[in-house]
Amino acid sequence: MLERFRVPTEQQILIDHDSLRETVTALFEKVGVSRGDAAEGAETLVRSDLRGVETHGVSNMLRVYMEQYTSGDLNPRPNVRIVRESPGTATVDADNGLVTILGPRLMRMAMEKARRVGVGTVVVFNSGHSGAIGHHASIAAAEDMVGVCYTAAGRAAVPPFGAETRLGTNPIAIAAPARNEPALLFDAATTAIAGNKLSLARRLGSPIAPGWIADLDGAVTTEETAPRERGEYHQTHLGGTREQGSHKGFGLALMGEVLATMLAGDLPDMITDRTPHGNRHSFAAYDIASFTDVDLFKDNMDRMLRELRDTKPAPGHSRVIYPGISEFEEEKRRRACGIPLHTEVVEWFEGICSELSAPRLRRAARSQAS
Repeated sequence: MLERFRVPTEQQILIDHDSLRETVTALFEKVGVSRGDAAEGAETLVRSDLRGVETHGVSNMLRVYMEQYTSGDLNPRPNVRIVRESPGTATVDADNGLVTILGPRLMRMAMEKARRVGVGTVVVFNSGHSGAIGHHASIAAAEDMVGVCYTAAGRAAVPPFGAETRLGTNPIAIAAPARNEPALLFDAATTAIAGNKLSLARRLGSPIAPGWIADLDGAVTTEETAPRERGEYHQTHLGGTREQGSHKGFGLALMGEVLATMLAGDLPDMITDRTPHGNRHSFAAYDIASFTDVDLFKDNMDRMLRELRDTKPAPGHSRVIYPGISEFEEEKRRRACGIPLHTEVVEWFEGICSELSAPRLRRAARSQAS
């Protein structure tokens, strides 16, 4: 997480992660989600906050989900069904269920297929938001597999040279285990900046860097700008401008449409113009033992990741990191010290917990002592 998106110390309240998980579970139940599903969704959200992925934790996403359940945009008890299946694949209709909750189940379905035939892939349509797809990919890595996830949804970004939005932020995630090193976990939008980071920027008053967004006529911003409200800008694909490689981010976003949308027999939002909740997702698991010796794989991962960490840092930088290591370190800190929530977020929790008679948040023990 870039420093500009971190909650300033004077605006944060440290919350105990177990308390946060308990409260989020209760709030999901209050809108009709089953106890087991509510706990699964709470784990996805709180784990994101523990790892410092606040864009997809409770601050940005929980209130959105609550509103979508209340309005009927999401189905709290979906009839998830397989519409086509082979030994290594499945196509699933999620019945407008929230994939923040369903994602772990769908990844485990892919993993079960991978155990039988080496690789398992599950594509999902008619579904809600996925939360941080890296969470779902890491479930496979924890069981000696490589997990890969794609999401395709929305119309957030203008293509290179375009003045109209066509594709969503379409994130990609991959997780792979190592022996002693923190696991590799890459999870990133294919736009120059994740959409939820722009929400964080508005909350914190942080500036928007050049190239992250375009004006409504498609002109990419070339100077730092103040945060804008939704509807006042378009997003750009990774790279920002064609000269900086936005065609590459655009191509990666199209990969998500092919592997999640097209394989599910669906069409992208730019054609259907559906509501923002008709998301499509792809969950793939590669059983390492079907390809090579698991111990050899983990030892080789350790060697590669150590070599990356041992890279000589550039002037002004203390070290080189790889995807997953900073989140691993952040989780250790936040489990010990608490999850920093913005005061505005805590106020929202207080209001909705009072309204729905849900357990109130508890501050972290260390913050109480300080």
